[in-house]
Formats: sequence, C-alpha cells, structure tokens
Amino acid sequence: MPKPPASKSSKTNQVRISAGVWRSRLLKFPDVEGLRPTPERVRQTVFNWLGQDLTGKTCLDLFSGTGAFGFEALSRNAKNVVMVENSSLAYQTLVQNQQLLDAKNGQILRQDVLAFLSHNTQQFDVIFCDPPYHKAWLEKILPTLNQHLSSDGLVYIEAEFALESSELLKGWILIKQNKAGNVYYHLLKSA
Repeated sequence: MPKPPASKSSKTNQVRISAGVWRSRLLKFPDVEGLRPTPERVRQTVFNWLGQDLTGKTCLDLFSGTGAFGFEALSRNAKNVVMVENSSLAYQTLVQNQQLLDAKNGQILRQDVLAFLSHNTQQFDVIFCDPPYHKAWLEKILPTLNQHLSSDGLVYIEAEFALESSELLKGWILIKQNKAGNVYYHLLKSA
C-alpha cells in the first residue's frame, strides 16, 4: 500500500554547507511561508566575494531562515555570528542545527528584524540580508544597516530585483552584483 504524502508542516528540506570545518554537512529546515534557501552556487559566489576565510569577522544573518549563511560563516572561521529569525518553526530548527554542529560561536535570536536593529549596538564586519520577497523589507532596513557596520564592513543583499539603479542604494556603494534564476544578489559597502 502506498504511503500517504507527508503533510506540508512535517516536510523537512536540506541545504549543504559548502566549505570550512563543516564542509558537506547538511542543515535541515522546515517548510515555512516565504522561506527560500539561497542556492548553493550563489552562496559559493558570495563567499568568493568575501574572500573564503572569515577568520576574526563578526557577522549578522538577518532573516536567517535556513541558517545557511550564518552556519557557513561559522564554518569558515567567523569569530561570532548573530542569526535573527522571527518564525518560531525556523528558529527551533536553527537551534537544533546549532546543537548538531556544536556551533558555540553562533547566537540565535527569535526576534523581529526591525526590533533587533532598533536595539542593537554591536557593529558587524559582514551582514547577510535575505528578506522575504514582495514585502518591502529592503525599504525598511537598508537605510539603517550602515549604523550596524564596522568601518570596512560589507552587506550582502538578496532581492527579487536588481539594486543597481534603485533609490535604495542612496548611502551605499554597489561593489558586486549578479543574478541566478530569479535571485538578484549584491555586495554593498557604506558610501
């Protein structure tokens, strides 16, 4: 007798860490509305842009979702990574993955991104920002991210559109950009 299909809420997906101490380890993540993992080839390109090794860097992973960027940064020797996720189910899975990897230098917060940014005083060397599409998140947070960057810090932005001619870039310098399928991804620094 065929097995009934799994319910949508019980389905678990996986992403692979591509380099570092946890290379090839799989991270599980649940089906959560708006959660779409960044393709592995995009993450590999982004870490090529960042120089592969993040030794000594402090990172912030906003809209952490799968945790792929945060755990990848830790795998590549980041000093500390703060992951911010508001979904209860995604947060629980991030904590489970942190325990699985014994990722002691990761701090996972279940919090709204705007609330976190309004209270955070720490500055970061790298900020990963991959918000849910079509919800105007970049308009809300991009103007404030430079306050959270170290003097030579970088911001990775993923969006459903190219930022190159956008008003959103006011106060930012676009260093690199690319597109894979429907994913536009960018590396910025403060102007």
